[in-house]
Amino acid sequence: MTTERLPRDSSPGPLRRIVSSAFAIFETRLELIGIELQEEKVRLIGVLFLGLAAMLLAMMALISLTVLIAIFFWDTYRWQALGGITLLYAVLAIGCGLRARGKLSDAPHLFDDTLDQFRKDRDMFN
Repeated sequence: MTTERLPRDSSPGPLRRIVSSAFAIFETRLELIGIELQEEKVRLIGVLFLGLAAMLLAMMALISLTVLIAIFFWDTYRWQALGGITLLYAVLAIGCGLRARGKLSDAPHLFDDTLDQFRKDRDMFN
């Protein structure tokens, strides 16, 4: 008794195509998540740098202020020069601090693009 096998259809079945498409969509979305994480990392490093610059400049302003107070009673105009430097450092520190705060408050929500794409995918299947 011989059993004959029916020849397999060379094209994949509908279920296999659906599963393959779902995995392809999922892979694309994971790549999008990776890109968004990379962008967020770059943004956070920039904000961290600005925050550190603000702290450094504020520290320099305090050191200059200390020197200013120490030499305040000297007989010439040396304290005015140090006062100007102190003011310059303080303004720069405030500027960096405000810019860092602005970048943090204006940051986009994490994974917005990915969530939008998932919503489009869901709507397409409904």
